[in-house]
Amino acid sequence: MADDQQHGGAAPRAQVDLLRQRMGEAIIGQRDVVERLLIGVLANGNLLVEGLPGLAKTRAIKALAKNLDCDFSRIQFTPDLLPSDVTGTEVYHQGSEGAEFRFEPGPIFANIVLADEINRAPAKVQAALLEAMEERQVTVAGTTHRMPPLFMVMATQNPVEQEGTYPLPEAQMDRFLMHVLIDYPPVEDEVEVIRLVRGEEIAAQGRGGATAPPAPIPQQAIFEARVEIGQIHVAPAMERYMADLVNATRHREGYGDDLKRWIEIGASPRASLALDKCGRTHAWLQGRDYVDPEDVRAIAADVLRHRLTLSYESQGEGISADDVVAELLAQVALP
Repeated sequence: MADDQQHGGAAPRAQVDLLRQRMGEAIIGQRDVVERLLIGVLANGNLLVEGLPGLAKTRAIKALAKNLDCDFSRIQFTPDLLPSDVTGTEVYHQGSEGAEFRFEPGPIFANIVLADEINRAPAKVQAALLEAMEERQVTVAGTTHRMPPLFMVMATQNPVEQEGTYPLPEAQMDRFLMHVLIDYPPVEDEVEVIRLVRGEEIAAQGRGGATAPPAPIPQQAIFEARVEIGQIHVAPAMERYMADLVNATRHREGYGDDLKRWIEIGASPRASLALDKCGRTHAWLQGRDYVDPEDVRAIAADVLRHRLTLSYESQGEGISADDVVAELLAQVALP
């Protein structure tokens, strides 16, 4: 395809659209996940992805890393993992010119980092990600090491199996830009998944006439897209709408009786910042140069579901965070 051969000089929107297309070809039935991954990398944020085993969580992040010119690393979180296994450590080297300690970077020093089953490691290991995620740097033995300009952590967790796990504390959950839920694909898409994987197995055995993979999308496309996203217009009324949504989770008077019963602790100011970032990125992906209410409503659940502490009463009634966000969107007036 000529576009594939020449995309190095294409506009960032065309390159990101090509990246989305390639990811969609590798991940059948998870279009929302593809879009949320793109929003995460374009908005320079980190994602927490939750879903049952086998729903393409790992495949999704690998598809992004494969089609983007970047370094990818995977950290399998286990109960015996140490913080230095994530960040790296000082190693003693004996050479011809003498002995010295050298920093050996850990797997966190990559462009795209998959933290698989993050809730299977104890708190001290989870905390090792905090500085890297928030400050984009790691401090080891008093020396600060910067992360690369393109850096995103995608952490996964299983929502069902809780034995032997360590739930993420609220302070760490808040540092994720979005909390993405993955559900089962429709049956039609599952048929396509069967065909896709079968074709990949045939190609891997050298019987499918496989062609060379196309050139990956350059990182510069992401940086140029971020510049354009930074110029997306946000009207004062839209800014107030985002702030009102978050404020309604804290001061629930006047927004119906249900929100007062369901929410124990509201969202932090990080929620407002995330709504702004994700709303502008969503608008850019839709080809618009301004944010409208639908952009905010489209990503509100992903931004807010992990930032709300629900009351015991709501949990007893079987009310989920998504139910609360839906009621929130219904109660807060549109601009």
